[in-house]
Amino acid sequence: MDRAGLAAFLRARREALQPEDVGLPRGRRRRTRGLRREEVAALCDMSVDYYTRLEQPRGPIPSEQMLAAIARGLHLSLEERDHLFRLAGHAAPRRVRRGDHIDPGMMRILDRLEDTPAQVVNHLGETLKQTRPAIALLGDETVFTGPARSLHYRWFTDPTSRLIHPIGDHPVHSRLLVADLHAAHARDGRDSRTAELVDALRAASPEFAALWREHPVLGSYCAAKRFQHPQLGTLELHCQTLVDPDRSQRLLVFTAAPGTESHTGLQLLAAVG
Repeated sequence: MDRAGLAAFLRARREALQPEDVGLPRGRRRRTRGLRREEVAALCDMSVDYYTRLEQPRGPIPSEQMLAAIARGLHLSLEERDHLFRLAGHAAPRRVRRGDHIDPGMMRILDRLEDTPAQVVNHLGETLKQTRPAIALLGDETVFTGPARSLHYRWFTDPTSRLIHPIGDHPVHSRLLVADLHAAHARDGRDSRTAELVDALRAASPEFAALWREHPVLGSYCAAKRFQHPQLGTLELHCQTLVDPDRSQRLLVFTAAPGTESHTGLQLLAAVG
């Protein structure tokens, strides 16, 4: 581990970021160049003391999970992320299709949607980051581990994951999820994490296996979906999707038609969440 090099790199990247780059207010009396350490620590979901020790440099050797969190918090590019890993004494993550590292441009957009239900999801249906209104609407989808990280896997193996949608809508959601995995499987091939997820689902869910054999294909139009919220009732929402260039991640933004009860409900999410 190159402690001095790691500390210098973290300081340089922190000072290069401006509050507005990560969705924070600048304030009138800001004298710090770039972000404050406590702001970076919050973005990385770690204690201020831990991050400060890394910059001084006198901290422990960070784990790969910590480094991934720092890379997201500092909005690092893939090349910068790999450099961060090497400075900390770890091998750079394999450059297969991006899984957990969120594109900096995608992060900048998400940071500006703090009052809107929005989240970044990878090609396996794993939620990487959510705004607070998205957590209020969908629950915290980043807490799952193993195969259950994937919404596709939870939908077909955990009945409680379906409670968010009316039962009459379940067949449509099932077909959409299978079609989404078919598209990802066609891009990734047999020796991929996508193939592993498909194999696990075919073994665990007869419903998935039957739909997989039908080979549904996603259409170009995505109709509004109904969400059942325990306090706000049924919300009819549109999901606008921004896909990154290599199609490994998507930014999902949930909206409602102005003047509707669903639109009013979305505005109340922050209060009930």
